[in-house]
Amino acid sequence: MTEQVCPESTVPTTAGTGGAATAESTELATRAIGTTKGTATPRCGRRARQARRVVPALTRHPVPALFAVLLIAVQISYPLTEGPVRDRVTVAVVLLSAATALAHAAATRGTRFTAGFLAIVSGIGFLAEAVGTATGMPFGCYEYAVDRIGPALGAVPLIVPLAWTGGLYPVWIVATMLTRRAAGRIGLTAVGAVGWDLFLDPQMVADGQWTWCAEESGLPGLAQIPVTNYPGWFAVGLVMAALLERWDRAAPASATTIARTPAFSAATALPAAVFLWTWLGSVLAHAVFLGLPASAGYGALGMGALGLPLLLRLGRSRGGERESARSHRREPRRVAPPEHLGGAPRPE
Repeated sequence: MTEQVCPESTVPTTAGTGGAATAESTELATRAIGTTKGTATPRCGRRARQARRVVPALTRHPVPALFAVLLIAVQISYPLTEGPVRDRVTVAVVLLSAATALAHAAATRGTRFTAGFLAIVSGIGFLAEAVGTATGMPFGCYEYAVDRIGPALGAVPLIVPLAWTGGLYPVWIVATMLTRRAAGRIGLTAVGAVGWDLFLDPQMVADGQWTWCAEESGLPGLAQIPVTNYPGWFAVGLVMAALLERWDRAAPASATTIARTPAFSAATALPAAVFLWTWLGSVLAHAVFLGLPASAGYGALGMGALGLPLLLRLGRSRGGERESARSHRREPRRVAPPEHLGGAPRPE
């Protein structure tokens, strides 16, 4: 079958040419008239519509997109390293995840909103870690390894608050995609944070980045991580999400808050892609490359509480687009031919 060529969206007129028809305008007019007789829409029209939605949505903001690509590349290298090299890879993953989040927030909401997001998430994250290492609340008794991932303030490595920022941002964005209710967004963000930690904690404990005092009080297969850790993450996630909800509405850097942004748009595509990569990529890495099958299962369920509804919503969205395209093809379009072929004059 010969590939059909897409006609231009507009048909040129011959105003100012004395009404003389050209071969090019006649051909274009014939194509336009032919669409009213039920001829099939060229396949390139469908491809163009898909490209106009998918590609620009992920690349409209090239700086965060570049950080995301580098983040994925470095994460892929993690299972291939060990010792001091793995420590450096861990630091790079944290820095790139935070850079992806902050660059995307700055590109879509402005620098003031981004500064507030960083202050809320990294600030509360550091406070929770400082209190946790000193008192055992709210996560349980634990301590970080010394001089593994950079300098520390007190007992908390300075890079840890940035890990909260990089990890929570895509979770929060996905929560805003799934519900328009503030309470629902706050709750889903907290659930997603716990789901993320079901991957993070076992991976970092296995690598010796921190250790827990009670090593036999955890979930089946994850006995070295006490169950108190997960309610602590949920509580901290709730506080962060509640403050982000207030800041999202108060920050004047954009006329449209995240809460009012269309669920599936260029403003949400990149964080959603990072979320899906974190979820599905971590399942694969833990199950196959890191020897952590228990955390692969727990994390799949935890992040899946947001990931599965996200995939279903994305699937329904694509299905609706296909049905709309089919309806558009079935409905005949009435396109007037150029003036020299009998059509009405086109306004200047």
